[in-house]
This record gives sequence, structure tokens and C-alpha cells, in this order.
Amino acid sequence: MKKLLIKNMVCDRCKTILAQEFSKAGIAIVSIKLGEIVYEENVDNDDEIIEGILKNNGFELVKDTSDMIIENIRIELINTIKNGENDIAGNMSTFLSEKLNKDYSILSKMFSKRKGVTIEKYYIDLKIERAKELIQMNELNFSEIGYALNYRNSSHLASQFKSVTGMSMGEYKKLQQWDRKPLDKIM
Repeated sequence: MKKLLIKNMVCDRCKTILAQEFSKAGIAIVSIKLGEIVYEENVDNDDEIIEGILKNNGFELVKDTSDMIIENIRIELINTIKNGENDIAGNMSTFLSEKLNKDYSILSKMFSKRKGVTIEKYYIDLKIERAKELIQMNELNFSEIGYALNYRNSSHLASQFKSVTGMSMGEYKKLQQWDRKPLDKIM
């Protein structure tokens, strides 16, 4: 068995696509989760085949330890946004330290150095993109969106939204020419 860490694998659709592609290539998957595939090695050219599958579908193999940690940070934060988990609400540093079994100061320095943005700023950007999606879906009012994204109050969300996008949530909703980025493309 061989374990791979994969960059940009951040949703269930990603898992489905890669499972299908590995199956087509005759590579048996033992387990698959966001950012990670464990498979049965069967031929010498598995690495070349897998590199091709990943590249053709917008993914990359993570080889460097620092990149693995950064990708795990991204996956954990994206999961909290997508799944509406409030585990992170109390303290992001504690949340990430516990999830990744590393001191937060190390994680923070590594992330900032490699990505040129703090973990906190990245998390805010993720939340704002999710807010855009929820506005577009038109199922929740702004207060409910703030609650769903674990803001203390809707004015805090409104302030961050305007700071990041340059417009209010109401202005964004009226535009209906939504400029959204997939969560895996933020940063």
C-alpha cells in the first residue's frame, strides 16, 4: 500500500473524480479522504499514471513536508466552512494545533512564509467566499448567514465582507453578477 497526499482535493466531488480515474487506470484504492489516497501498488509505472491523472484533473502530488502541513491546514479550514462546523469558533490556534498535532506558532509561520498570507486572513477569505455562495443561493438572510459562518453578530460579517469585497452584502446580492472563487482556488 502507498499513501499519497494531494493538493487541491477539497470536496467530495474531488474524491469521486479521483476514485473514478484511479479505477479506470486499474489502480485499487484502499481508502480516500480529502487530501489523501491510499492505494494498492501493482505496477512499476503507477507513479507516472497517477501523476498524469492528478495533473489532468487539476490536482498535484504533495511531496514536501511543509507543503503537506499547509495542505492539511487548508483542508481542515475548508471543511469547517463547508460543513458548518463550529469546532474552530473558540480558538483557531487550539483547533489547528489539536488537528495537526503541531504548535500553532510553527504552523502560522510556515503558512505565512509559504503562502504570503496569515492563516487568519486565509480563513476570513474562505468565510467570505462561503458567504457569497449563501447569498447567491438566496435561502438565508444575512443574520442567518452570519450565524451559519459562526460570526458573533451579522455586523461583524458585514464589516469583513465589505473589507474583502469592497461592497456591502446587500450590494453584492443586487449585482447578480457574482464573482466567486472555488474554495480550493483561494490563495
